[in-house]
Amino acid sequence: MPHRFKGERTLMRIFIGESDKYQGKPLYEALLEKLRHKGFAGATVLRGVAGFGASSVVHTDKVLRLSLDLPLIIEVVETEETIQSILPDLDEMIGGGLITLERARVILYRPGDETKAVEGGRGR
Repeated sequence: MPHRFKGERTLMRIFIGESDKYQGKPLYEALLEKLRHKGFAGATVLRGVAGFGASSVVHTDKVLRLSLDLPLIIEVVETEETIQSILPDLDEMIGGGLITLERARVILYRPGDETKAVEGGRGR
């Protein structure tokens, strides 16, 4: 299946806070589980160093001000149809946040060796 993703796809970005929860667990973990369960090829969680959203409250990782709610972005590249199919689930799970969709052109998709990635200290 290495060439399954070549060509035009959709990039979905989900912006949430690090302290957001869903059914008692971190929201980003619940979202990753949902994406994996629905058969998505992969997802990446990125942690921001600072940001603000609709509330205009600035969250930062500065040493003097420890923030427990840094911004997180979950990025997913999939077909438009696959992404559209999960949007109702995301709407139910995300209390506050932002989801954006944009076109992406995949030029390389080559799954790595999971054993080497884990042994080398690089998780997925």
